Amino acid sequence: MDNPNPAPPAAHPAHLLDQAPGAPIRSGIPEHGRIPKYYAVKARIAALIEELGDGQPLPTERDLAERYEVARETVRQALRELLLEGRLRRQGRGTVVAGPKLEQPLSLASYTEGVRRQGRTPGRNLISLDRFPCPAALAAETGVPVGGPVWHMERVLLADEERVGLESTYVSVDRVPRLDEDFEPDSSFYAYLRDSLGIGFGDADERIETVLATPREALLIGTPPALPMLLIHRLSRDTAGRPLERVRTLYRGDRFSFTTHLGGGTG
Repeated sequence: MDNPNPAPPAAHPAHLLDQAPGAPIRSGIPEHGRIPKYYAVKARIAALIEELGDGQPLPTERDLAERYEVARETVRQALRELLLEGRLRRQGRGTVVAGPKLEQPLSLASYTEGVRRQGRTPGRNLISLDRFPCPAALAAETGVPVGGPVWHMERVLLADEERVGLESTYVSVDRVPRLDEDFEPDSSFYAYLRDSLGIGFGDADERIETVLATPREALLIGTPPALPMLLIHRLSRDTAGRPLERVRTLYRGDRFSFTTHLGGGTG
């Protein structure tokens, strides 16, 4: 028998009707509606950023404080968060609208390939290339006997000449004996292994974590030490399953996001 007094249909959650996929629920505003003043200013500056477009200068802190009728410290806190999120970037003594973050695939594709797919020009600046006896802690990860020769190559990663990361690569000298002579440091190491030495990548293990850069790393990348970084540790193997390289790469948290494709699996 039908219920003579059916319950009324549930109302649509109003905050979800215009919710953009991937955006914070309720735009980050608590249910009680009380938000910090700086966050309200941040939302208004974010709307201004959308109007201005990439590369356009932002009004000064004083101008923004007058526009929104708040203290300069309130504006400063809003700007700090927008800088950390990569919405803005410093340019000289001013602040400009930053372009979209670089999307780096979590795959065996190289950094060079990932940046080129987004219409940007990849590059690298060599910091050092050293040959040294392999310590015990590194031996298992590189397949090099303890005391055997191993390369360490450190390079700053570039995208359209902007410094966006720092990469340290460890690899056996026996696998790449002429790395210091035949390899162009501003080019793709993966392409060099594949095209010049016939070494193909088989698989890799990666671990991602959030860290703060050390003072040295921040200086090389050109960022404040307080800027969050995405750190990737990678252990790569060739197509025969032999250890190939051990890589430590720092990516600027304000300029990078990572993507991957997940296939179907069992529950």
